[in-house]
Amino acid sequence: MEKSVPLHVYHVNKTSIIINRAHAFLHSIALLFLIHYRLSFFFQHPKNTTIPTLPWLLIFVSELLLSLAWLFTQSYCWRPVTRTVFPERLPADDKLPAIDVFICTADPNKEPSVEVMNTVISAMALDYPPEKLHVYVSDDAGSDATLRCTKEAWNFARYWVPFCRKYDLVTACPDVYFSSSEVDSGNFEGSEFKAARTKME
Repeated sequence: MEKSVPLHVYHVNKTSIIINRAHAFLHSIALLFLIHYRLSFFFQHPKNTTIPTLPWLLIFVSELLLSLAWLFTQSYCWRPVTRTVFPERLPADDKLPAIDVFICTADPNKEPSVEVMNTVISAMALDYPPEKLHVYVSDDAGSDATLRCTKEAWNFARYWVPFCRKYDLVTACPDVYFSSSEVDSGNFEGSEFKAARTKME
């Protein structure tokens, strides 16, 4: 049995590990001293206290919250790695697994249906074998507007998806593609493309 070629490799940056862990250790010591200092204020005799308690307590709580936020971010710095991907090593289309894309929406007022449909069309235009790509829209509100927009998006996608694949568009979202002034990659030479783009618009 052939050994499969990895689709990505990663490299652990040991210098960054040493620096990040040393910084985390020193920062933790400083935080412990700060917490000890703040807590010692509350155990002083009331006669020795000249600072109001409420502002001190608010500062202490805010410092605890910031310390907790800092602690949660340390997981990303504890073992930093860099990855190199090899998309050319992907298996042939017939060996790729089928994937399902779920797009959820709940309120057409807060999530305009046009923007949701741009997401749907972008998912349909993914560079993946079409017979193995399934896109689902979950509308928790059961809105008639979302249903109508989904039907219109499906009709538009029948022309948009082949257009994206024919001209190798990187930007598959129609709204972004037509509103962006940057030139997308692909084959854009000739009057045929210009006519097709005008028709899409």
